[in-house]
Amino acid sequence: MADAVHTLAPGLGDVEAVAVRDGVVVALGSRADARAWSTEATRVVDLGAAAVTPGLVDGHLHPISGLELASGVNLSACVDLDDVRAALAAAAPTGEEGWVSGWALDPNLFGDVEPHGGVLDEACPGRPVFVMLFDAHSAIVSQRALSLAEIAGEQEFGDASRIAVDGEGAPTGLLLENQAMRLVESIMPRATFDERVDQLHGLLRGMATTGITGAHVMDMHDADALDLLEAAELAGDLGIRLRISPMCLPGMTDAEMADLIALQGRSGRRWVVEGVKLMIDGTIDNGTAWLREPDTRGESTDPLWLDPAEYAERVAFLHAAGVPTATHAIGDRAIEFVVRTLAGLPRTGVQHRVEHIETLPDDVLAVFVEAGIAASMQPTHCTHYTRADQTDNWSVRLGRERADRAWRIGDLRAAGVTVALGSDWPVAPYDARASLADAVLRRPALKPDVDPVLPAQALSARQALEGYTSHVFASIGEEGGTLAVGSPADLAAFALDPLTADPDDFAGAEVLMTLIDGVPVIGRERFGPAVVENGEEVSA
Repeated sequence: MADAVHTLAPGLGDVEAVAVRDGVVVALGSRADARAWSTEATRVVDLGAAAVTPGLVDGHLHPISGLELASGVNLSACVDLDDVRAALAAAAPTGEEGWVSGWALDPNLFGDVEPHGGVLDEACPGRPVFVMLFDAHSAIVSQRALSLAEIAGEQEFGDASRIAVDGEGAPTGLLLENQAMRLVESIMPRATFDERVDQLHGLLRGMATTGITGAHVMDMHDADALDLLEAAELAGDLGIRLRISPMCLPGMTDAEMADLIALQGRSGRRWVVEGVKLMIDGTIDNGTAWLREPDTRGESTDPLWLDPAEYAERVAFLHAAGVPTATHAIGDRAIEFVVRTLAGLPRTGVQHRVEHIETLPDDVLAVFVEAGIAASMQPTHCTHYTRADQTDNWSVRLGRERADRAWRIGDLRAAGVTVALGSDWPVAPYDARASLADAVLRRPALKPDVDPVLPAQALSARQALEGYTSHVFASIGEEGGTLAVGSPADLAAFALDPLTADPDDFAGAEVLMTLIDGVPVIGRERFGPAVVENGEEVSA
């Protein structure tokens, strides 16, 4: 029970009490109703002035590959390159020779200069260093790392990955997109399998502490990803549910495509393989997005798939097999190509989705609406990495007209498009409370002095909550993310009400409980001693 229970169920409204048996919601009502439901075998938990919502579901993140992507020194707090040098030097004690790594580096720290590995050589002379930029689509590496990976200049890849070189053809240390980065990543030491199992458990439990009960996982790059999940569940329940969409990559064979389809439905207790993830372009910050017109540096002119027709063929193949897709599309030309491809598919009820959607023209938004395509967006990408005055790298590359179309979440919702929200961790922090606040504020939570970016695109508090609940389910063609009789008892309880509290206050609000199937992941101590009836634990 709580002062506010937001069911988000159509026609049901808010209540004060939820009854749960065998992991399912069996009744909803007032506190008076709850007293009438109670028996000696009922456990009653009254949270007082708290607010209960359906469990939050992050619509896009990378908890498996992210264990590697987010390794080493977290550089997100660095405000200039001196900070970067100091943080890396502190991680590389004098006299040692091993690898140094970092992540979440903001390219804006380089100013008008393209990111390069020189700063790493200054911080850690003679050491192999690998630092992932915040978008996880690029990295900078030291000269020693280039030497160990035998990178001496440009190379050809099966997609639009690239090794940046100077005027004389020598690599600068900037590696763009996955195939280029893997040249170095593949020779770096990594955590053991057992260490990764422990790390995954810790990461997912951390997510649960912010009210998250589930997530859509947009990767399965690691060859042992399923082994990792199975081993993790042998060690104990995962902290949240995972819906995993493995990657369809350029150049995949028909046999590999058949394998993707064969994986569908493979599952454990709290994870399942559903859907397929594709990427049609890279990122604007790197110059690897796909734009209608070049960016201000003359870049972002090509798709990640060297042959876009191959992408269209693969999507049609998956659609015919009944497999929903989620496609990373950031630039305006990329978004247009994807939504027109999806709009041309037979209307068979398979729900497809587009991820990120960073700069969206009006004519392409209209196709979203007409074709019933869902959107998946990350409020903190806008609020953390762009600025209202458009002096950031993303905005400068696009120019004012295209930057004025940044993350049009409000316009998409107003047009009736289903919009799932998420974090894209490790690109941005996974804390769902801050993401909800950022969606409303259009600036970083807890930073009231920062000007909002295009505030007309702000969501209402209810729309933001729907983006982490009912709209996440609708974006994959499923019902869920509401509290109704018969729904799974996945719940989150907050000390403050996300629909009425000041967003900054809610971003720091205590999460009192998260429940999956009625079982507390966070807040078990609030349940008190277990009540057992006919050999089964009963909760209410």
